[in-house]
Amino acid sequence: MDSAGLGRAYDELLAEVAAGGFGPAPPGRLGAEQIVAHLVANDELMIEATEAVLAGSPYAYYDLETMHRPQVDALVAEFGDLDALDARLRTTSSRLVALVDRLGPAAGTAVDTHLREGYDLVVDGPLPWGRVLDLHARVHLPKHRAQLRMLRVAE
Repeated sequence: MDSAGLGRAYDELLAEVAAGGFGPAPPGRLGAEQIVAHLVANDELMIEATEAVLAGSPYAYYDLETMHRPQVDALVAEFGDLDALDARLRTTSSRLVALVDRLGPAAGTAVDTHLREGYDLVVDGPLPWGRVLDLHARVHLPKHRAQLRMLRVAE
């Protein structure tokens, strides 16, 4: 796993968050705050998994893509607003990238992984942790960056 690629994916996503100007979400969709809350929670799970891999401990990773709206809303309420969520995402993403820098050969460690990115990507079984991180950088983060971009109110 290339930590530089992961860092670039986060930089692009964080730039989108910082640009702001988001309008309300369409019915049934997540708003900007909910998207960022989802990413914060997901980062925290990925940090735990990466720390477990580095320690040689078994770990199962479950993506929060299917997280229920009340749970996302509770995270938004906990942080208060988009600025606080943005600050927390900057912290969690930096921490994850720093851990990925340390993985080395441990990136090949198989981790029981359960994730879904719409209909395009479904993983339900062991996958090398570096591959999961690569999917996060190349699929998950860009997907949410695009969702944020679609929420931006036209000027």
